[in-house]
Amino acid sequence: MKTIKVTEESTLLATLLQGGYSRTKGKQLLKYRAVMVNDLPATRLDQILAPGDVLTITSANEVSSGYPPCPGLNIIYEDADILVIDKPPGLLTIASETEKTKTAYHQLTACLRERSDDKSRVFIIHRLDQGTSGLLVFAKNEIAKHALQGSWQDARKRYWAITEGRPQKDSGTITSYLCESKIHRVYSVKTDNGEGKYAETRYQVVQSNDDYALLDITLITGRKNQIRVHLADIGHPVAGDKKYGAKTDPIKRLALQSYFLAFTHPISGEPMEFTLDPPGKFKSLLARKKPPKT
Repeated sequence: MKTIKVTEESTLLATLLQGGYSRTKGKQLLKYRAVMVNDLPATRLDQILAPGDVLTITSANEVSSGYPPCPGLNIIYEDADILVIDKPPGLLTIASETEKTKTAYHQLTACLRERSDDKSRVFIIHRLDQGTSGLLVFAKNEIAKHALQGSWQDARKRYWAITEGRPQKDSGTITSYLCESKIHRVYSVKTDNGEGKYAETRYQVVQSNDDYALLDITLITGRKNQIRVHLADIGHPVAGDKKYGAKTDPIKRLALQSYFLAFTHPISGEPMEFTLDPPGKFKSLLARKKPPKT
């Protein structure tokens, strides 16, 4: 929270500009009712301020914390236009042929409608596989939806992945064309056959023990099951990923987490960046070592 004491007659906009805020940011602050003048919410940038007036400006994180929680979901950030959650493993992003209600989309929509009215809803921007946990973004209105979808290719996305065994190279780039079979299994082909989509994944080994390695994954493209297929391609599938060849399931879940997201706010244009620590089970698994032979 920031406080500005007015020393000479001015407009609210001029005072905000002097305080380091842009006009766009000022509009955003008013929209979120984040600017108070003498304990009353400001509504116009051309409002006249007098000497002695006191502005109180609430930060984006403080605005986010003012929204009621959604039971069963960990909301990392929320404002009038977007929601960012930490999706738990096992929860679908949207409905499937067999599951309609146990999804992040359904739960968030129900939560927003309970807060306000039956017309509230969220909009899908991107997806995480059911077994993958981590950062997932939704829009709260159609303007934000179209803006985010139009720029999503510029978003930066990173993941933690625990693989079976340690890759031979400590870092590398995996490329291929990804195709999908009639039974919805994604697979790689090395050359463009006219059906596949180009996919590129970069990785860096962060830590390893005798059985597993923790990789920092950067997605250059964002294809369905991309990380899982690419890591299986180099002989080190994600732990717990039986669909793509894993032989072990040490933490009873897919060992993959979306831990970093950076993108431009669809309304304010402000850079947004979110980071999660690796799950505790990831850390515990990497800490395990085989006992010495006796």
